[in-house]
Amino acid sequence: MTRETFKIIFTYLLLCFIWGSTWLAIRISLESFTPFLSGGLRFLIASVAIFIVMRLKGISLQKDKLSVKLYLQMGFLSFVIPFGLVYWAEQFVPSGLAAVLFGVYPFFVAIFSFFMIPNEKIGIGKTIGMIFGFAGIVVIFSDSFSFTISDYLLGMFAVMLSGIMQAYIAVTLKKYGRHLNPLSMNFIPMLIAGISGTLIGLFAENTSSISLHEAGIFAVLYLALFGSVVTFTAFYWLMKKINVVILSLIAFITPVVALILGWIFYNEVLTTQHLIGSAFVLIGLLIANLYGIAFQKVKEIKI
Repeated sequence: MTRETFKIIFTYLLLCFIWGSTWLAIRISLESFTPFLSGGLRFLIASVAIFIVMRLKGISLQKDKLSVKLYLQMGFLSFVIPFGLVYWAEQFVPSGLAAVLFGVYPFFVAIFSFFMIPNEKIGIGKTIGMIFGFAGIVVIFSDSFSFTISDYLLGMFAVMLSGIMQAYIAVTLKKYGRHLNPLSMNFIPMLIAGISGTLIGLFAENTSSISLHEAGIFAVLYLALFGSVVTFTAFYWLMKKINVVILSLIAFITPVVALILGWIFYNEVLTTQHLIGSAFVLIGLLIANLYGIAFQKVKEIKI
Protein backbone atom coordinates (compact mmCIF):
# COMPACT_ATOMS: atom_id res chain seq x y z
CA MET A 1 0.00 0.00 0.00
CA THR A 2 1.43 3.37 -1.04
CA ARG A 3 1.45 6.37 1.30
CA GLU A 4 -1.12 8.11 -0.94
CA THR A 5 -3.48 5.11 -0.81
CA PHE A 6 -3.17 4.96 2.98
CA LYS A 7 -4.03 8.69 3.23
CA ILE A 8 -7.09 8.19 1.03
CA ILE A 9 -8.38 5.21 3.05
CA PHE A 10 -7.67 6.92 6.39
CA THR A 11 -9.41 10.13 5.28
CA TYR A 12 -12.43 8.18 3.98
CA LEU A 13 -12.80 6.32 7.29
CA LEU A 14 -12.30 9.55 9.25
CA LEU A 15 -15.09 11.19 7.27
CA CYS A 16 -17.41 8.25 7.96
CA PHE A 17 -16.73 8.46 11.70
CA ILE A 18 -16.96 12.24 12.11
CA TRP A 19 -20.06 12.68 9.94
CA GLY A 20 -21.63 9.70 11.71
CA SER A 21 -20.92 11.38 15.05
CA THR A 22 -22.49 14.67 13.95
CA TRP A 23 -26.00 13.19 14.36
CA LEU A 24 -25.24 12.75 18.07
CA ALA A 25 -23.61 16.20 18.28
CA ILE A 26 -26.62 17.86 16.59
CA ARG A 27 -28.92 16.11 19.05
CA ILE A 28 -26.87 17.51 21.97
CA SER A 29 -26.65 21.01 20.44
CA LEU A 30 -30.44 21.18 20.05
CA GLU A 31 -30.78 20.82 23.81
CA SER A 32 -29.31 24.35 24.03
CA PHE A 33 -30.06 26.05 20.70
CA THR A 34 -32.88 26.27 18.18
CA PRO A 35 -32.26 24.33 14.91
CA PHE A 36 -31.39 27.17 12.53
CA LEU A 37 -29.40 29.06 15.15
CA SER A 38 -27.43 25.90 15.94
CA GLY A 39 -26.67 25.34 12.25
CA GLY A 40 -25.92 29.02 11.64
CA LEU A 41 -23.47 29.27 14.55
CA ARG A 42 -21.86 26.02 13.43
CA PHE A 43 -21.03 27.37 9.97
CA LEU A 44 -20.23 30.88 11.18
CA ILE A 45 -17.61 29.54 13.60
CA ALA A 46 -16.34 27.16 10.89
CA SER A 47 -15.90 30.00 8.39
CA VAL A 48 -13.91 32.04 10.94
CA ALA A 49 -11.70 29.02 11.69
CA ILE A 50 -11.08 28.45 7.98
CA PHE A 51 -10.18 32.12 7.50
CA ILE A 52 -7.64 31.94 10.35
CA VAL A 53 -6.04 28.78 8.94
CA MET A 54 -5.92 30.33 5.46
CA ARG A 55 -4.09 33.37 6.83
CA LEU A 56 -1.64 31.21 8.80
CA LYS A 57 -0.90 29.02 5.77
CA GLY A 58 -0.83 31.92 3.32
CA ILE A 59 -3.66 30.45 1.24
CA SER A 60 -5.34 33.06 -0.94
CA LEU A 61 -8.99 33.07 -1.95
CA GLN A 62 -9.42 32.39 -5.64
CA LYS A 63 -11.50 35.24 -7.12
CA ASP A 64 -11.84 34.34 -10.79
CA LYS A 65 -15.32 34.27 -12.31
CA LEU A 66 -15.67 30.46 -12.20
CA SER A 67 -14.54 30.25 -8.55
CA VAL A 68 -17.01 32.95 -7.43
CA LYS A 69 -19.80 31.15 -9.29
CA LEU A 70 -18.90 27.87 -7.56
CA TYR A 71 -18.73 29.59 -4.13
CA LEU A 72 -22.27 30.92 -4.58
CA GLN A 73 -23.58 27.57 -5.84
CA MET A 74 -21.99 25.77 -2.89
CA GLY A 75 -23.26 28.34 -0.40
CA PHE A 76 -26.87 27.90 -1.41
CA LEU A 77 -27.01 24.39 -2.95
CA SER A 78 -24.70 22.64 -0.45
CA PHE A 79 -25.50 24.48 2.76
CA VAL A 80 -28.30 27.09 3.04
CA ILE A 81 -31.13 25.43 1.08
CA PRO A 82 -30.36 21.70 1.71
CA PHE A 83 -29.74 22.16 5.44
CA GLY A 84 -32.82 24.38 5.65
CA LEU A 85 -34.94 21.75 3.91
CA VAL A 86 -33.72 18.97 6.22
CA TYR A 87 -34.16 21.02 9.40
CA TRP A 88 -37.67 22.02 8.27
CA ALA A 89 -38.58 18.47 7.21
CA GLU A 90 -37.47 16.92 10.50
CA GLN A 91 -40.34 18.76 12.20
CA PHE A 92 -42.68 16.36 10.37
CA VAL A 93 -40.66 13.39 9.08
CA PRO A 94 -39.27 10.72 11.47
CA SER A 95 -35.46 10.73 11.47
CA GLY A 96 -35.31 7.10 10.28
CA LEU A 97 -37.48 7.87 7.28
CA ALA A 98 -35.37 10.97 6.58
CA ALA A 99 -32.21 8.83 6.56
CA VAL A 100 -33.75 6.47 4.01
CA LEU A 101 -35.02 9.30 1.81
CA PHE A 102 -31.60 10.97 1.83
CA GLY A 103 -30.35 7.67 0.38
CA VAL A 104 -31.27 9.13 -3.03
CA TYR A 105 -28.01 11.10 -2.78
CA PRO A 106 -25.58 8.42 -4.10
CA PHE A 107 -28.03 7.43 -6.85
CA PHE A 108 -28.32 10.99 -8.10
CA VAL A 109 -24.55 11.43 -7.86
CA ALA A 110 -24.33 8.46 -10.24
CA ILE A 111 -27.03 9.91 -12.54
CA PHE A 112 -25.48 13.39 -12.69
CA SER A 113 -22.02 11.85 -13.17
CA PHE A 114 -23.30 9.82 -16.12
CA PHE A 115 -24.49 12.94 -17.93
CA MET A 116 -21.93 15.51 -16.73
CA ILE A 117 -18.68 13.51 -16.38
CA PRO A 118 -18.65 10.62 -18.89
CA ASN A 119 -15.16 9.50 -17.84
CA GLU A 120 -16.36 8.96 -14.23
CA LYS A 121 -17.32 5.35 -14.84
CA ILE A 122 -20.17 3.97 -12.72
CA GLY A 123 -20.09 0.29 -13.69
CA ILE A 124 -21.96 -2.70 -12.35
CA GLY A 125 -19.88 -2.93 -9.16
CA LYS A 126 -20.78 0.56 -7.95
CA THR A 127 -24.42 0.04 -8.97
CA ILE A 128 -24.70 -3.21 -6.98
CA GLY A 129 -22.88 -1.56 -4.07
CA MET A 130 -25.37 1.34 -4.04
CA ILE A 131 -28.32 -1.06 -4.11
CA PHE A 132 -26.92 -3.09 -1.19
CA GLY A 133 -26.16 0.08 0.76
CA PHE A 134 -29.63 1.51 0.21
CA ALA A 135 -31.23 -1.83 1.13
CA GLY A 136 -29.22 -1.80 4.36
CA ILE A 137 -30.50 1.68 5.30
CA VAL A 138 -34.08 0.56 4.55
CA VAL A 139 -33.65 -2.50 6.81
CA ILE A 140 -32.10 -0.45 9.63
CA PHE A 141 -34.91 2.10 9.72
CA SER A 142 -37.83 -0.06 8.56
CA ASP A 143 -39.51 0.22 11.97
CA SER A 144 -40.00 3.95 11.22
CA PHE A 145 -42.31 3.23 8.29
CA SER A 146 -45.67 3.05 10.08
CA PHE A 147 -46.99 6.31 8.65
CA THR A 148 -49.48 7.78 6.20
CA ILE A 149 -47.70 9.22 3.18
CA SER A 150 -50.10 12.17 2.93
CA ASP A 151 -49.05 13.29 6.43
CA TYR A 152 -45.38 13.54 5.48
CA LEU A 153 -45.52 14.20 1.73
CA LEU A 154 -44.03 17.72 1.75
CA GLY A 155 -41.40 16.77 4.34
CA MET A 156 -40.43 13.66 2.36
CA PHE A 157 -40.11 15.74 -0.81
CA ALA A 158 -37.93 18.28 1.07
CA VAL A 159 -35.47 15.61 2.25
CA MET A 160 -35.21 14.05 -1.20
CA LEU A 161 -34.76 17.47 -2.82
CA SER A 162 -31.96 18.18 -0.33
CA GLY A 163 -30.18 14.96 -1.36
CA ILE A 164 -30.62 15.73 -5.07
CA MET A 165 -29.23 19.25 -4.68
CA GLN A 166 -26.24 17.96 -2.70
CA ALA A 167 -25.62 15.37 -5.42
CA TYR A 168 -25.72 17.99 -8.18
CA ILE A 169 -23.27 20.33 -6.49
CA ALA A 170 -20.90 17.43 -5.66
CA VAL A 171 -20.70 16.42 -9.32
CA THR A 172 -20.45 20.06 -10.43
CA LEU A 173 -17.46 20.57 -8.13
CA LYS A 174 -15.89 17.33 -9.33
CA LYS A 175 -16.13 18.61 -12.91
CA TYR A 176 -15.33 22.31 -12.53
CA GLY A 177 -13.68 22.75 -9.12
CA ARG A 178 -10.36 20.95 -9.50
CA HIS A 179 -8.49 24.27 -9.40
CA LEU A 180 -9.96 25.21 -6.01
CA ASN A 181 -8.01 24.73 -2.79
CA PRO A 182 -9.88 22.19 -0.57
CA LEU A 183 -9.68 24.60 2.37
CA SER A 184 -10.38 27.98 0.80
CA MET A 185 -13.25 26.67 -1.33
CA ASN A 186 -15.31 26.25 1.87
CA PHE A 187 -14.79 29.74 3.30
CA ILE A 188 -17.35 31.77 1.33
CA PRO A 189 -20.02 29.00 1.20
CA MET A 190 -19.82 28.42 4.97
CA LEU A 191 -19.84 32.16 5.63
CA ILE A 192 -23.03 32.47 3.55
CA ALA A 193 -24.59 29.53 5.43
CA GLY A 194 -23.45 30.88 8.80
CA ILE A 195 -24.88 34.37 8.31
CA SER A 196 -28.13 33.07 6.77
CA GLY A 197 -28.73 30.42 9.44
CA THR A 198 -27.92 32.74 12.32
CA LEU A 199 -30.22 35.49 11.03
CA ILE A 200 -33.07 33.02 10.44
CA GLY A 201 -32.53 31.60 13.91
CA LEU A 202 -32.54 35.01 15.61
CA PHE A 203 -35.53 36.48 13.77
CA ALA A 204 -37.71 33.50 12.79
CA GLU A 205 -37.27 31.01 15.63
CA ASN A 206 -38.41 31.09 19.24
CA THR A 207 -35.20 32.26 20.93
CA SER A 208 -36.83 32.11 24.38
CA SER A 209 -36.32 28.34 24.25
CA ILE A 210 -32.52 28.79 24.15
CA SER A 211 -30.91 27.36 27.27
CA LEU A 212 -27.13 27.47 27.23
CA HIS A 213 -25.37 24.40 28.62
CA GLU A 214 -21.72 23.38 28.45
CA ALA A 215 -22.57 20.24 26.48
CA GLY A 216 -24.57 22.21 23.90
CA ILE A 217 -21.82 24.80 23.42
CA PHE A 218 -19.14 22.11 23.03
CA ALA A 219 -21.40 20.26 20.58
CA VAL A 220 -21.68 23.36 18.35
CA LEU A 221 -17.89 23.84 18.52
CA TYR A 222 -17.35 20.17 17.60
CA LEU A 223 -19.80 20.50 14.70
CA ALA A 224 -18.01 23.65 13.52
CA LEU A 225 -14.40 22.51 13.81
CA PHE A 226 -14.63 18.78 13.15
CA GLY A 227 -18.07 18.31 11.57
CA SER A 228 -17.51 21.19 9.14
CA VAL A 229 -13.90 22.41 8.76
CA VAL A 230 -12.20 19.00 8.92
CA THR A 231 -14.89 17.02 7.10
CA PHE A 232 -15.70 19.33 4.20
CA THR A 233 -12.02 20.12 3.61
CA ALA A 234 -11.25 16.37 3.61
CA PHE A 235 -14.30 15.65 1.44
CA TYR A 236 -13.20 18.04 -1.30
CA TRP A 237 -9.63 16.78 -1.07
CA LEU A 238 -10.91 13.23 -1.56
CA MET A 239 -13.10 14.38 -4.44
CA LYS A 240 -9.93 15.09 -6.40
CA LYS A 241 -8.52 11.65 -5.61
CA ILE A 242 -11.32 9.09 -5.99
CA ASN A 243 -14.49 8.39 -7.95
CA VAL A 244 -17.32 10.69 -6.81
CA VAL A 245 -19.83 7.78 -6.66
CA ILE A 246 -17.57 5.89 -4.22
CA LEU A 247 -17.27 9.09 -2.18
CA SER A 248 -21.05 9.52 -2.08
CA LEU A 249 -21.48 6.10 -0.42
CA ILE A 250 -20.42 7.75 2.85
CA ALA A 251 -24.11 8.74 3.06
CA PHE A 252 -24.95 5.07 3.70
CA ILE A 253 -22.23 4.56 6.31
CA THR A 254 -22.86 7.56 8.57
CA PRO A 255 -26.24 6.28 9.86
CA VAL A 256 -24.51 3.04 10.91
CA VAL A 257 -21.88 5.02 12.84
CA ALA A 258 -24.67 7.11 14.39
CA LEU A 259 -26.44 3.93 15.56
CA ILE A 260 -23.29 2.63 17.25
CA LEU A 261 -22.58 5.96 18.96
CA GLY A 262 -26.20 6.20 20.10
CA TRP A 263 -25.84 2.71 21.61
CA ILE A 264 -22.61 3.72 23.41
CA PHE A 265 -23.57 7.19 24.68
CA TYR A 266 -27.38 7.14 24.88
CA ASN A 267 -27.93 3.46 25.77
CA GLU A 268 -30.04 3.04 22.63
CA VAL A 269 -30.92 -0.53 21.69
CA LEU A 270 -29.06 -2.27 18.86
CA THR A 271 -31.41 -4.87 17.38
CA THR A 272 -30.79 -7.78 15.02
CA GLN A 273 -32.49 -5.67 12.36
CA HIS A 274 -29.86 -2.94 12.87
CA LEU A 275 -27.01 -5.45 12.60
CA ILE A 276 -28.41 -7.05 9.44
CA GLY A 277 -28.93 -3.64 7.83
CA SER A 278 -25.40 -2.56 8.81
CA ALA A 279 -24.01 -5.75 7.27
CA PHE A 280 -25.81 -4.93 4.00
CA VAL A 281 -24.27 -1.42 4.02
CA LEU A 282 -20.76 -2.80 4.59
CA ILE A 283 -21.20 -5.47 1.91
CA GLY A 284 -22.37 -2.78 -0.51
CA LEU A 285 -19.34 -0.65 0.28
CA LEU A 286 -16.98 -3.60 -0.25
CA ILE A 287 -18.59 -4.54 -3.56
CA ALA A 288 -18.47 -0.95 -4.84
CA ASN A 289 -14.79 -0.59 -3.93
CA LEU A 290 -13.44 -4.05 -4.71
CA TYR A 291 -15.39 -5.08 -7.82
CA GLY A 292 -13.32 -2.94 -10.17
CA ILE A 293 -10.03 -4.13 -8.62
CA ALA A 294 -11.06 -7.80 -8.82
CA PHE A 295 -12.30 -7.38 -12.41
CA GLN A 296 -9.00 -5.77 -13.43
CA LYS A 297 -7.04 -8.64 -11.82
CA VAL A 298 -9.12 -11.22 -13.76
CA LYS A 299 -8.41 -9.37 -17.01
CA GLU A 300 -4.68 -9.33 -16.24
CA ILE A 301 -4.70 -13.09 -15.54
CA LYS A 302 -6.52 -13.78 -18.83
CA ILE A 303 -4.01 -11.67 -20.71
